[in-house]
Amino acid sequence: MELPEREYWERGEVVAGLDEAGRGPLAGPVVVACVVFPPDTKPFLDRDSKKYSPAQRGFLFRKIVKSALAVTVSFATPREIERLNVYRATREAYYRALKLLPFEVSAVFTDYMPLKELDIPVFSPPKADENIFSVAAASVVAKVVRDRIMELYGKRFPQYGFENHKGYPTKGHIEALKTFGVLDIHRKNYKPVRESLKNKNLFEEK
Repeated sequence: MELPEREYWERGEVVAGLDEAGRGPLAGPVVVACVVFPPDTKPFLDRDSKKYSPAQRGFLFRKIVKSALAVTVSFATPREIERLNVYRATREAYYRALKLLPFEVSAVFTDYMPLKELDIPVFSPPKADENIFSVAAASVVAKVVRDRIMELYGKRFPQYGFENHKGYPTKGHIEALKTFGVLDIHRKNYKPVRESLKNKNLFEEK
């Protein structure tokens, strides 16, 4: 794993790593996490969050929160995703996550998400969630938080199986949409949800 943070850490400066989880699912929010480590942190991640097991992510989540100077989380809601599109809504959530930091940082690292409105250096290489420590940590936090949200939705709407597919367009999720209809947590501008709305008028009076 690369450590471009070191250039700043050696000067006693701190940087933020950001990543998101959940741009592809049909339901639930996109979760953006921002992580800032102290300059003397020794990297303890070596891959993207999706390549860890849920148990490993849970362990790493606790270690990240314990080690970091700050961890913030922001959300792009289904309604924002419908209004702005998923890319723009996610980008806005990045800015919100940064604004939640209780202090200023000297630079920002993201996974291929340019943040042009910032007046500090922003580095957005592809696959940063696999190669840059702070971004990999943010990837873990975002993934764990989003999975827990979807597991709660699974308890609230057991017929949809959110605890299993986490909102992704699996065969079971598509069948549940056809059988039980569209929920408020679904993204109505995503094709499978849009098609389900066309095929069944959920707003007609019973």
